[in-house]
Formats: sequence, C-alpha cells, structure tokens
Amino acid sequence: MRIAVVGDTLLDIDLTGHADRLCPDAPAPVVDVRERIERPGGAGLVATMLADDGHDVELVTALAGDDAAARLRALLAPVRVTAGALGGPTPVKMRVTADGQRIARVDEGCGTRPLPLVDEAMVAALDAVDAVVVADYGRGVADSPALRAALEAAASRVPLVWDPHPRGPRPVAGAAAVTPNLPELLSLSGRDVHELGAVASAAGRLLQRWGAQSVIVTLAERGALVCSPDGDTHVAVPSAGLRIEDPCGAGDRFASALAVALARGESLEAAAETSVATAVAFLASGGVRSLAPDAGAAADAGASPAAAAAPREMVSRPASGNGGRLGGEDPRASAAVDLARRVRAAGGRVVAAGGCFDLLHTGHLRLLEAARAMGDCLIVCLNSDDSVRRLKGPDRPVMGQADRAELLEGLACVDAVEVFGEDTPEAAIARLRPHVWVKGGDYRADDLPETALLRSWGGETVTVPLEPGRSTTSLATAIAGLG
Repeated sequence: MRIAVVGDTLLDIDLTGHADRLCPDAPAPVVDVRERIERPGGAGLVATMLADDGHDVELVTALAGDDAAARLRALLAPVRVTAGALGGPTPVKMRVTADGQRIARVDEGCGTRPLPLVDEAMVAALDAVDAVVVADYGRGVADSPALRAALEAAASRVPLVWDPHPRGPRPVAGAAAVTPNLPELLSLSGRDVHELGAVASAAGRLLQRWGAQSVIVTLAERGALVCSPDGDTHVAVPSAGLRIEDPCGAGDRFASALAVALARGESLEAAAETSVATAVAFLASGGVRSLAPDAGAAADAGASPAAAAAPREMVSRPASGNGGRLGGEDPRASAAVDLARRVRAAGGRVVAAGGCFDLLHTGHLRLLEAARAMGDCLIVCLNSDDSVRRLKGPDRPVMGQADRAELLEGLACVDAVEVFGEDTPEAAIARLRPHVWVKGGDYRADDLPETALLRSWGGETVTVPLEPGRSTTSLATAIAGLG
C-alpha cells in the first residue's frame, strides 16, 4: 500500500543509563549513559512505522540544512522523502532516563517556528496514494495553503487521517478521521471534560467545526471514543490490564494503523478497534523502544562515533531477504528480538549464544548456564535445518529445528530462541544487538567474524571452556552404534 505522511519531522534522542550519585555542586543526579538511541520523531516516526510494516511510504516534510537533519535523512533511509527547506534549526528532543525513571527532557531548536518552504514536488507527492496521514506537530508544514489544498483534494479520493496539534491549523474538510488525544481535545475544545459523555459532546462540536467525517479521541488506558456525523459514538476498549509506562509514539501508531485499516475498506468502528489493538501491542512490546535499532544507536557508552552515525539500514536490517525468519513464519524470532529490546530498554545486559544444538548434552547445558550468568537474559541463535545440512552434511540434523528449539526453550537458563537460516549468525546478531556473544572454547574470539560486528556497538565476544568428552558427534555415533 502506498501511503503519504505529511507533517513536521523532529529528531528524537533517548539517553538511558544509571544514576547513583548527585552532582557535587547541585542536587541533580549524575547519569552514567549506557545507551543512546536516535530516531525520527513526529511525521518521521509515523513514516518509519509504516515502512517497517511493509508499506511504500512517501514522507512530505521540511528539513533544515544542519547536522541533525543529515542524521535524520540517514535514519529515514527506508522512506522516500520529499522535503522543502525548513528555514531554521532541526527540532531535537532528548529524553534522559535513569534506572527506568524519566528525569529530564532537553529540547534544542524547538523555541523557534520558522515558516517551511513548500514546493511543487511536495504537493505532487499526494497525487497517487492509497491513504494519507497528517502528523501535525505545530511547526508549520500543515499551514501551507498549497499543501492544504492538495490535502483537501486527497481527502475526497482516499482516507485521510489527521493527527492534530493544539498549535497547528485546523484539519482540512473531509478528513476521514481526526485523532486528538484527551489533552489535545481539552485544548482544542476549550473545555475541561473527562467523562465519556462530555468527551463525546466536545468531539461532536469539533467534528462539526472541522467538517470531518469522524473524530476519534484516544483515551490512553480507556481506549478510544469514535464520534461520527450521525451523532453515534462508539468506544473501542483495549485489552484489560493495559498499563502505559511510556506513551511516546502511541498516538502515531494509532493514526498510522487507522489510515491503513480505512484504506483496506474496514468500517470506521472496526478500523478503530484494529488501531486500538495495534497501539496496545505497540505499547506492550515497549513502545518506541521496541522499534528496530536506529541509526545513531550505540548499545553501550563507549560505542564509536562511526557506529553511532551509521545509517539505520546498516544496523537494523538482517542480510537475508526474509528478515532471518524462515519463510517469515517463525514466531520465536520476533519474540527474541522483542525480549532483547525490552531488556536493553530497562538497562539490562543481553547475552546471546549460537550453534546447531543438534543433540543436547551436558556440555551444551554448562555452556548455556555460564552464558546466562553473564547478563539479564540469554537468547540462543539456532541454525535452521537447512543451515545445519549445509554445515554438517545431508545426514544432519538428527532432530528438526522445531524440536531443537523447544528443548532449548525448556531449559531454565534460556529465555528465547532465534532461528536463523544463514551459514553464520551475523544477521541474527544484528537483529538482537547483544552486549555479549558466547561461544565454546574451541574458538578464538578474534577469529570469529561476528566479533567485529559486536565491537561496532561496544559488545564483546566471550569464549567458555568446553566440557571434556562431550560433543554432539560422539553422542550421535554412540546412538548409531545401538542400532
């Protein structure tokens, strides 16, 4: 599906670390930064979310000519970008988190509001799309008369979802849905409303004022309230027990999913349900921290500036065409990647180990137990059946990959399994970005090709001595002798 995302793009930076002391000259915490992650914000975040979903995305925005904009362009590698001149500095928002607690946000270039220059290419980018998302962050892109005329024309042809900002312009008439959150509704309506009935009334007034086809108010843990022109309201309720620790990106995830659902022909109510479920899954997996590793991400303090500036594709995309998941059907892969991201986000240490693990024996167990003791989670990178056959010969593996993975997951020391189909584990390691990679003592760390990859983000390779007399080959030979 081809989707245009229109709006203001920012550079978001997360600094995560540990704080156990105060500054000597002020009662302020000293944060030992262990991870720095850069990602596109605003309309850029919406565009990258949709691109990660597999859509053909055109980002229509304005960018500056500074270093932050150059980093943004690298981060936006998976997206086609049609950008006018911003005319001022790139807005940068830096969030500082220590031991899971947000302690500060530092903004740069956000106090100015330069008028972006909109050119013909930006307008033309809206001509042949299946849906449009306007991610307005109140910085002027959506104010352009020429662009607004093109957006209104697009709204008459395809679903247009407008995510508004209190400092931004009114949505164009005919928008399929306008999606303020509750604080934005309070600001836009000028009313202090919290009960659902009052929220519905305020949304109805905005719907009439804007000439939209619907207004959908996102309500955090309460889901979303859908208001349509016939006066009906519908509440899309998330799964029970949702707790939002970091809401960053939830509105963007909701709006992007809504545009896709409407373009696929879902009814308004069904599309809202789909979008709530998508946003809930996004938050449950860690929110923006669950996204693929970004350009500029340095897994640990001490990662090289070159690694921190690497384009997003260089860091986050596996070498295999199917994303390293066999036929795209192995659920363990995404579960393992999600686990690694959650552990990193919490300041933990991710450990990975790899191999065929054809017939589990005590040597394997000792290796994996030692690996688990080195961090906060252990993910096993497991060679697929085809990979084992290429490495070991046509008679191997003795057990299929499903059985091998299930046995590994049954070990108390193993937290997840990532199956990979390549001959070497570099692609799987790039997806997981572990702090430590563990191999048996029959290898030298410097001889392993994955060692250089680990070092590119500050990780390390550790070898563990093997148990004497324990090997899959000897075990397989002994079993064959029984026949």
